[in-house]
Amino acid sequence: MSAGAQLSVTDKRRAARHPVDYSVIAEHRQLGDLPLHIVNVSAQGFMVDGDLGLERGERVVMRLPVVGRIEAHLIWSHEGRAGFQFERIIRVDDFLKLVDTLQPNPRLRPRR
Repeated sequence: MSAGAQLSVTDKRRAARHPVDYSVIAEHRQLGDLPLHIVNVSAQGFMVDGDLGLERGERVVMRLPVVGRIEAHLIWSHEGRAGFQFERIIRVDDFLKLVDTLQPNPRLRPRR
């Protein structure tokens, strides 16, 4: 049996995702520092590319611009990609600032 989080996740995969190209070092309780390459983000979570060697439900903690320190749980992984859900939903105003920081191309930022 997995020691990961017991998640009761509603399907939020239809949430608006914003493409980004952002690298961050996350902390994993057993693996220590874990480099992540975030390729899209929503107010509920994010997707990374690369094989992580994590199982569903495992969690990481990282520091993001605007949001600060935040925990995320692995929801799925498949063929070198993985989706994480944030421990909490990011407020709309903070999320817009986060996307502005992570997405340098103004054409790919959300409309206001």
